[in-house]
Parts: sequence; C-alpha cells; structure tokens
Amino acid sequence: MRGTLHQHYRYFNPDSLDRPIVAGMVDTQEKEDELPVHTHRKGQLVLAQRGGVTCEVPSGLWMVPPRCGVWIPGGMPHSNRVTANASLLFLYVDMEAANVPQECCTLSITPLMHELIYRMATLPPLYNPQGPTAQIAMVLLNELIAMPTERLHLPITRHSKLRFIADSLMDNPADRRTVAEWAEAAALGERTLMRLVVTETGMTFSRWRQQLQIIVAIQKLSAGETVQSVSGALGYESVSAFITMFKKALGKSPARYFSEREADQTLHLRVDLAGDGLPAPPDAPGRLT
Repeated sequence: MRGTLHQHYRYFNPDSLDRPIVAGMVDTQEKEDELPVHTHRKGQLVLAQRGGVTCEVPSGLWMVPPRCGVWIPGGMPHSNRVTANASLLFLYVDMEAANVPQECCTLSITPLMHELIYRMATLPPLYNPQGPTAQIAMVLLNELIAMPTERLHLPITRHSKLRFIADSLMDNPADRRTVAEWAEAAALGERTLMRLVVTETGMTFSRWRQQLQIIVAIQKLSAGETVQSVSGALGYESVSAFITMFKKALGKSPARYFSEREADQTLHLRVDLAGDGLPAPPDAPGRLT
C-alpha cells in the first residue's frame, strides 16, 4: 500500500493475525514520516527496499539502509522514522516460533530472503497453515536466524543529559560543538561528560558522535542524496574530509561501500537462484513470483 506508517498499522495489525509469521509492505509519501513509540507482541523485521529507516528503542538507534533489516524483539517499545518516498517491507514473527534474536540487531539481508518476504507480503496474511505460504514462512524462519549482523547501531540511554545531546545532534548533525561546549550546554563538567558517555555507551565522545554521523550519512545517501550534499549537512568543510571520516569508520569510501554492497547482493542472488552454488544462467528470473 502507498501511504503513511500510521495507515499501515491502522489496517494491518500483526498481533490480530493468528499465524506465526506474516508480512506487509508500505510505500511512504513525498515527505519524511514517523510512527511514535509503540509495541506489538510479535517480533518485527524492518527492511528498506528504497530510502532509509531509523528505529529507536530504549537502548539505541538502529539504521536500516537498503539491503539490510533491523530486528526488534516482540514487546520492545520502538519508533520508526523513514525518509521521503521510501519503500518498506515488514516481517512479523512470533517470538516462540523459532530461536529468533532476543535483542535488537541490524541484519544483512540476502536477496533470497528479500524476495521471499516480498512474495509473502503480496499474499493473504491468513494463509492455510498447511499450504504453500506456510512453506515460505518456514524457509524465512531458517533464513532469519542465519543472517549476519551489521555495525549500524548508535547506543543511547535514558540518561537525560545524553538524550539531550543525542536528540540535538540528530536534529542538527552539522553541530560541531566541542566536548567542553556540549558539557556546558548539558550543565556537566567536561570530564564528567566524557566518563558518562564511555560508561553508558562504551564509546568515547568523539567515536559516539562519529557513529551518529555515519548513521545519518548512510540514511541520506541511501535516500539518493549526493556525497556533496551529505558532507555539507554533516558540517564538513570539504567533501574530502567527509570521505576520510567515512573511510576511517567503515574501511571504504561511500561510493565503494554502496557499489560493493550492490555487487555482493547481485552475486548472492545469482547463487541463490542457481540453487547448486553455481552461477545462475543469464536469463535467470530476478524475482520469485
């Protein structure tokens, strides 16, 4: 369906569906959208086919770039914020259905799993428990628990001082205030703030802020913004300075990061479709229908 996240959850309540696994999809409109804090009994996997999604839980922010998904365990309060013109897939899983993760994590989604979720989202959610859709559901469970994780997480806490800083930086990631200036704004001593960040997040202040910038950068780049515009939005004086930061954090430039992910996903799709570990033929279909 095309519309808002609110409309999706109004017409698609996963907890009202008596099936261990159900899927849905939504294409957002031409502006950013946010679904406030909510919970549901089923665990949720959020995927971005286009654009980016940020999920916030009590312990942190989780980034959902294309070809990745964020797993949110059932019963955990969370909110979702999406970029304009995003295309999303949702997979809801009963926590008792399999050995699913009990904590939030960002997962690298294989093309096979993406196509299975997409296919399931196009089918009636109240499927025959003994029919073909149920077989897709079982394959999805096996794939879900085998997905590798990605480092796209910003740890935050409910500590009011750190939440104030995190919220300020999310609203204005170009803010270049020093640790001393942030400490003054939060009514803390500089050393107190530095110790607090390490204690609460396991990172130094500079590393913590850099991780936030990486999350914002990947989300904006995933939404189609240029490296030039993203570097400016993050407050960098030059594009080269932004690229240097990106390479230091992720080991490669933004262009290489996205091109390698695209190439890797294409390779995996060909192997998945071949079914025997050999390259798929040139005319192999690109979508399971």
